[in-house]
Amino acid sequence: MNDRRVLVVGLDCAPPEIVFDRRDELPVLKGLMEKGLWGRLRSSDPPITIPAWMVMATGLDPGRLGLYGFRHRKGYSYDQMWIANSRAVRDKKIWDYIGEAGGHSTLVSVPPSYPPYPVAGNLVSCFITPPGPGKETSFPPGLKAEIEERFGPYIFDVVFRTEDRAQILREIYAMTEKRFEVMNWLIEAKPWNLFWFVEIGVDRMHHAFWKFMDHEHHLYEPGNAFENAIIDYYKFLDQKIGWLIEKAGGDTAVLVVSDHGAKRMKGAFCVNEWLIDKGWLAVKERPAKPTSLDDLPIDWDKTRAWAWGGYYARIFLNVEGREPKGVIPAEDYEKVRDELMSEIKAIRGPKGEGWATKVIKPQEYYEELEGEYPDLMVYFDDLYWRSAGTLGYGTMYLPENDTGPDDAVHAQYGMYILSDPKSGRAGRRDGDILDIAPTILDIMGLARPDGLKGRVLRP
Repeated sequence: MNDRRVLVVGLDCAPPEIVFDRRDELPVLKGLMEKGLWGRLRSSDPPITIPAWMVMATGLDPGRLGLYGFRHRKGYSYDQMWIANSRAVRDKKIWDYIGEAGGHSTLVSVPPSYPPYPVAGNLVSCFITPPGPGKETSFPPGLKAEIEERFGPYIFDVVFRTEDRAQILREIYAMTEKRFEVMNWLIEAKPWNLFWFVEIGVDRMHHAFWKFMDHEHHLYEPGNAFENAIIDYYKFLDQKIGWLIEKAGGDTAVLVVSDHGAKRMKGAFCVNEWLIDKGWLAVKERPAKPTSLDDLPIDWDKTRAWAWGGYYARIFLNVEGREPKGVIPAEDYEKVRDELMSEIKAIRGPKGEGWATKVIKPQEYYEELEGEYPDLMVYFDDLYWRSAGTLGYGTMYLPENDTGPDDAVHAQYGMYILSDPKSGRAGRRDGDILDIAPTILDIMGLARPDGLKGRVLRP
């Protein structure tokens, strides 16, 4: 390993449409673009915070990692699930290679990092840290006390799916202010070759305030009080990033990166309501009010498929010999899956408009497939429509998210900016999230491990 240092500025959910198209309002990020490489960065499938940051840190795709989002079905059970945390990631990350080479890393809120785990250096856990006192949130364990003695309690996340937008705004600014206070100390107090942080406030701003900014959003109201909330936050962040870069030193390579992008949410599609209408899902009593599928008496002997909600839909088939009450003969699995896939692709919007729906068969999409994956992964209308797991609204099309206010969905393309003072390469070069790990290893003079699929962004 050489003596290079790399600062990774992780902006969760930051889209190129803001960072690049409004760069004249963001002088620090604009300056990095003018000196370095930049471009759109294709996210993972699915483009979800977990697994995307670990795809970036390991250079391995979600199929290899066995991570398909936050929630995962436990085996082929109908009603058991598990939530991904740091223990779900068993493959080596960039900081493991750096540690093996004798280097140190400082990691601040890189998802998933709860429970905290040993690294060669220092780690502060991320937004999935449960609220409340008494939990271990750092490695080494004593780091938590060091931080709290200087800055008070660290803020891991905010509640962002509420109608009180003024309160959300105050809490996001307080969280980001605290994070940068801690990082401005860490970057000088602790030794590091790699300093990597993720600001989750960017994602929370998008979900809470996108409809106030985007004139094309169906809930946009001209002249609203939060019209500039998102860009004002980016300006605040731009200044904070500038100060941190200054502390990192002039020879440090700076990589600004997002795990996925963002765009307006057009609504939520009640996928289980649709499955009932089409005869795929049978319930003993159809709900007359909004209800979770988990709370309904499902007639499994007559059910062929059901779904989970979220930014994308996970569809599960009820297969004989696999599920406890499976009804689809195993030999008909592909035929039935193709039939359902065709029907899903034909779904149209509330006004009869065509949708650009993408359906993924995990077994065909990933070269390696680990963990507990769904039978189909569905991006309704190219992710513009969330998948609502609940039903009982009297319609399949909801103007709002079914689990609380949410203005934005995830987009497939995030962004990156790589400014390396020891490299003369500059200009636009679009990349893939799998390119980040080999690029950082290349800058630091570390060998590329077997199995990484990405390319180095600075050829």
